[in-house]
Amino acid sequence: MKHLFLLLAFLLVAQTSNAQLFKKEKVTYDANQGRGSTDNNLLRWGYFLGINNYDFNFDYNEDLRDIYVKRSPGFSVGLIGNLRINKFIDLRLEPGLLITTRELYYSQTYFEGVPDLNNSDLTREVKSTYIHIPLLVKFSTKRINNFKPFIVGGFSTALNLSSNETNPNDNSNGQFRTKKNMLFYELGFGIDLYLYNFKFTPSIRGLFAINDELIRDSDPNSPWTGNIASMKTRGVFINFTFQ
Repeated sequence: MKHLFLLLAFLLVAQTSNAQLFKKEKVTYDANQGRGSTDNNLLRWGYFLGINNYDFNFDYNEDLRDIYVKRSPGFSVGLIGNLRINKFIDLRLEPGLLITTRELYYSQTYFEGVPDLNNSDLTREVKSTYIHIPLLVKFSTKRINNFKPFIVGGFSTALNLSSNETNPNDNSNGQFRTKKNMLFYELGFGIDLYLYNFKFTPSIRGLFAINDELIRDSDPNSPWTGNIASMKTRGVFINFTFQ
């Protein structure tokens, strides 16, 4: 349902903006009630909706079969605060709520010698609800009519409300645990589309964890965590921004 909502919103914006974008007239008073382009404002505000796709990158202690990660598209929503540095550089804060789910599938080679192995032991569901706060620098090109491409990069922190870090139960009781606080670096690109009533920005951004996210089981030889040297989140965002 959330994907259908995003698709309908995108099609509506595309239909209403098509005539404004693909004509020679340059939009001057976008979303600023006749006071000049919003690009000239020192501070700008907006919001974003989007789709995210999270994965895990594993490093292992021993050369066993990789843990397979089944990814599911998630939902993103948040606010934007933009500080104008100069004509081509902006500083952005984009606090948001990101919801995603990943499933881990283990090979039976991890469980050799484990008695009473069940099929449920071979899978673990990792649900994540992130309060995500990135601080980004946006580098824009010169505006071309009603288009302005850009690249963006920076660092972010996230609070995982579904981490179960303090849960005393571990995988021996069916509970896969991750750390609550994470650090990332991010890189992406997009394009500002200038319309009469607002500025619409589709963008794609990659996210890469800096610190290990795994909380290990009490047993150092645990088949679920014993062979994992590090487990770091990586992900891709497709965001639609309105300013």
